[in-house]
Amino acid sequence: MIVLQNLSKSYYRKGIRTVVADRVSAVFPTGESVALMGRNGAGKSSMLRMIAGTMLPDSGAILSDGTVSWPVGYAGSFHRELTGAQNVRFVARIYGVDTDELVAYVEDFAELGVNFHKPFGTYSSGMRSRLAMGTSMGIHFDTYLVDEITSVGDAAFKQKSTAVFRERMRRSSSIVVSHSLPFIRKTCTMGAVLHNGTLTFCNSIDDAIELYQTNTFQG
Repeated sequence: MIVLQNLSKSYYRKGIRTVVADRVSAVFPTGESVALMGRNGAGKSSMLRMIAGTMLPDSGAILSDGTVSWPVGYAGSFHRELTGAQNVRFVARIYGVDTDELVAYVEDFAELGVNFHKPFGTYSSGMRSRLAMGTSMGIHFDTYLVDEITSVGDAAFKQKSTAVFRERMRRSSSIVVSHSLPFIRKTCTMGAVLHNGTLTFCNSIDDAIELYQTNTFQG
């Protein structure tokens, strides 16, 4: 379970203030896959980063009674000078999982071949996504945070990533950001719609999609 308590966050870009959260309180329940929906620029990725602990809110608190992943597929924390394998070993030590097992899993999952042992800074964006996705899926978390999983890699890799993610959801919770409504309908059981700093929680994914589409149409 993840609890948002009176959470507020805003930022300025080119002199324009964007409100991500305005005293938001909500509960993401255990055992559910919740779609986090909203128009482009609503602050969905920022909300995920706050829940992950990689971005601080302006005020309020975020509480969890279990382990929470970083945003799945996010490669921003990997070190450019380390190889893919060395980065995975570093992550394994941070999260206290078996180093050799995680390295073997990611090497097989990411399908990088010899590049797995080359510096991360030489990777293309697709290779970085493969490494990040494999590392995320190789560690068990009570809640997975997912930001556009369907955008990772080519068609075959997307299919494999989606299948593995759904398998993980059999024993974990998730908060999912995706613009793919078919993926959301298949994957999520509930929805939360972020709009103008307000988060509206819906127990039905269909109700969440309807609210999201209404907000998008109204502007």
